[in-house]
Amino acid sequence: MAVLAIGGLQTIAQVNWSDPVSENSKSPQPAQSPTQPQQGWAGLPTVPSSQSAPAQSNSTSKPAAKAPAETAKGAKPQTSTAVPSQPAAPEATSPVPTAVLTHSSLSTYAPRLESAPAHPSNYGERYAKDIFGKPVSNAPLIVLHETVGSADSAINTFQTPHTDENLQSSYHSIIRLDGTIVYIVPPEKRAFGAGNSVFKSSKGAEAVRTHRQFPPSVNNFAYHISLETPSDGYNDAPSHSGYTEAQYRSLAWLVAHTSVSDDRVTTHRAIDQSGSRMDPRSFDAQKFYSYLRSMPRPYLNQ
Repeated sequence: MAVLAIGGLQTIAQVNWSDPVSENSKSPQPAQSPTQPQQGWAGLPTVPSSQSAPAQSNSTSKPAAKAPAETAKGAKPQTSTAVPSQPAAPEATSPVPTAVLTHSSLSTYAPRLESAPAHPSNYGERYAKDIFGKPVSNAPLIVLHETVGSADSAINTFQTPHTDENLQSSYHSIIRLDGTIVYIVPPEKRAFGAGNSVFKSSKGAEAVRTHRQFPPSVNNFAYHISLETPSDGYNDAPSHSGYTEAQYRSLAWLVAHTSVSDDRVTTHRAIDQSGSRMDPRSFDAQKFYSYLRSMPRPYLNQ
């Protein structure tokens, strides 16, 4: 079983993710997991908890192509730079691949860390079974995106309650232009980062259907990372000026803190089945892998 170790996740682990939602989704529910305690994405027990369970939405909807403008002129999302010394225990309701928290830096590079918790309506649980009751055990996958707008605009969208499942969207983390990593959704939760999506691996086409009204997606086993788009890319053009060196270094740092192998790092464009996604545009894969392979990766084979 693959191990996923996300560096610096103690930053988000102690955030209160239990903001109430005015309505619960009335969508059909996927089969629930066993009630026995299990280990989750952050190496934490997966016993249901009223302190951490998000709204029961199962949307696999994807973020809009363009992030909307700030909710008010000059509005800033709620963020924090506090890094607790000990992780708390956000808990999921289904088993997912075993994971390990690490407090150590794997290189001399140390990006700035922030937390900006998404509203619980914009993410859900990872499921042990699909809607047909079939057990699922996909290895963790990293999916790369871009914001197509400012990071703050995207965060504001994710912090806004959405009862309409077609509007629910989120990433697990965003990397700002200056390299700051913003943690948004707990890693053991299912971010709504890619809708109609399939990852083609050596094992075949990988996707999990968790909602009767939406097509299968990779969300149940994906960790979604988005790069903040430069200002000249706030459009539908096929390319832009590209990402900063700090963004590539922070992305490599984050991926290096996982056990996810290179062949399970992909892009939204590669997995999208609608043919409409291009992100991350102007991504320099050679530069990213150059940084990644220069960093120690002690968890890679775990």
